[in-house]
Amino acid sequence: MTHREPLRPVLYDESRDLVRLLDQRKLPGEETWLELATADGVAEAIKTLAVRGAPAIGVAAAYGVAVEARRGAGPAQLRRVAAMLARARPTAINLAWAVKRISARLDHGAAALLAEAHAIRDEDEAACRRMGALGAPLLPRGATVLTHCNAGALATAGYGTALGVIRAAREAGNPVTVLADETRPFFQGARLTAWELDRDGIPVTVLTDGMAGWLMQRGEIQCVVVGADRIAANGDVANKIGTYGLAVLAAHHRLPFYVAAPWSTVDLETATGAGIPIEERPSEEVVLIGAQRIAPVGVPARYPAFDVTPGELVSAIVTERGVVRAPYPEGLRAIAGGG
Repeated sequence: MTHREPLRPVLYDESRDLVRLLDQRKLPGEETWLELATADGVAEAIKTLAVRGAPAIGVAAAYGVAVEARRGAGPAQLRRVAAMLARARPTAINLAWAVKRISARLDHGAAALLAEAHAIRDEDEAACRRMGALGAPLLPRGATVLTHCNAGALATAGYGTALGVIRAAREAGNPVTVLADETRPFFQGARLTAWELDRDGIPVTVLTDGMAGWLMQRGEIQCVVVGADRIAANGDVANKIGTYGLAVLAAHHRLPFYVAAPWSTVDLETATGAGIPIEERPSEEVVLIGAQRIAPVGVPARYPAFDVTPGELVSAIVTERGVVRAPYPEGLRAIAGGG
């Protein structure tokens, strides 16, 4: 495995008071960093998927509040800023969690807010590394692991959730390889997962989204590992659209289906997946690839950005607090006070 400087897509430049985001819209062709001086800029980056992944957008939003405080905004203005950032994307609970956490310190001054944002960032990377250590033993030796979307360093403060499990397995000497769904229509798997795994020397092959079932039938996949944007109290999991179909296929072929996510993704206040809001993105994102239209003008398209996988299809949920198996209501409650 190639050892390189860890990939951290969300940073803060204290010398210039700027939030720095690796622009994921430009990958893999171009590594461009956005330098944002306002919370409005951070919110726009979240909405337009310049930064994406539930933990990463939470960290970005925390820095969005901090940058406004460092530039002189008072508590009342910061409350409005925080509410605006929390609305930027509705499904990922980490966004609202991070905004709520930093909002509890709005009266403590700019230095305290920046320190809190740094803490959110550092704790997320530490959580990912702990998840990796806990989840790596779940992967059979030499397994071919299927993943969907991007749940790697690019989706977090660093290291990754699902890809963190894979990274940790490789670091422990398990020569797992990865199949990455392309993940239409934004191609997070083909553009982002493939890019960061290749960057780190982890063998990865890209599949179109419809190929997984056939390869499972042929015995070419040993397990599935995905991330999550929100996990309900009963173990239902919201993740990138297409995840539910993979879970059904894995169940049919008797393959383990694992979910890796930090505790901040667990929403014990939402009883089941039916209560998770599902973001609907513009249809143009489906019918355009770059500037090229791939469907006739006037033909409508749907883009629910996420789906919900029932907990009964999930073999285990890996968080930094432990590996939880069914029954999930009891298991998640048991570790709720663990940190």
